[in-house]
Amino acid sequence: MPAVRRRCTKKDDSPSAATGRSGRGDTGRAFETPAVYSPARPSATMLITLEGIDGSGKTTAWETLRDRFPDATFTREPTDSWYGDAVYRSIETDDADPLAELFLYTADHADHLSRTIEPALADGDLVISDRYSDSRFAYQAATLAASDVGIDRPLAYIRDVHEPFSRPPDATIYLDLDARTAAERSGRTNKFERDGYLAAVRENYERLIDAEPDRFHRVDATAPPEAVCDRVCDLVAELTGR
Repeated sequence: MPAVRRRCTKKDDSPSAATGRSGRGDTGRAFETPAVYSPARPSATMLITLEGIDGSGKTTAWETLRDRFPDATFTREPTDSWYGDAVYRSIETDDADPLAELFLYTADHADHLSRTIEPALADGDLVISDRYSDSRFAYQAATLAASDVGIDRPLAYIRDVHEPFSRPPDATIYLDLDARTAAERSGRTNKFERDGYLAAVRENYERLIDAEPDRFHRVDATAPPEAVCDRVCDLVAELTGR
C-alpha cells in the first residue's frame, strides 16, 4: 500500500540478550529458523510490526500510532496493490487452493518489501506495519496443516520460502487474545475468523514467540482498547528511544 507518513510515550518489556532461533515446530518438534536474532537497540529507523489474530485490536492500535507518530511510515499487509487485491479475493473464497493462496500472500509481501518497506528504511524512516511475515507464518501454516497438500511441517516450510528474500522485523508487538473472544469480536465473517482456525493460528504465533522471544513484545489484548493502545504506544516509544 502507498506509504502513509504520520507519530507515543514509554515502556514495557524491553529486548534483552540475543537468542538462538530454534523452537517447537508444527508438531512440537524443534525447527531451525534462518538466522540468529539480535534484539534491536532503540533507533528512529526500525521496522516494527503489529501482529495478532483477528479481533485482537491491532488495527485500532496501528491507527492510534499514526496519530502519535506522524513522521513514521505506516503500511500493512495485505497491501492495496493488485497483488493485495488477489489476496483479498482469495480470503473471500472458501475453497481457494491453500498452496496457491500462500503464494499470493508471498507475492504481495515481496512487492511490499521492494515498493514500500525497503525504500522507507533506506530513507531512515520508522516503519510500522499492520501485519507482516509472521501473519503468513501463523495463518497459512494453519491453513496448510488443515489441508491435504501433504506438507508435513508447514510452519517451517513457509519460513524457508521467505528466508532468501524477506527482511525480518526489528521488533514485533503481539496482541494476545484467546480464539473464542477473537472470533466473537471479528464476527466470524470469513474462513479466517472461525474459532477452531484461530486457535491453530494462535498456537503458531506461540511457536514463533518461543523461537524468537526477544523480538516479540506481548500485549494483553483482553484489556480495554484504550489501555491496549497506550501499552502499544509505550512500547514503540521505548523501542525507538522517543
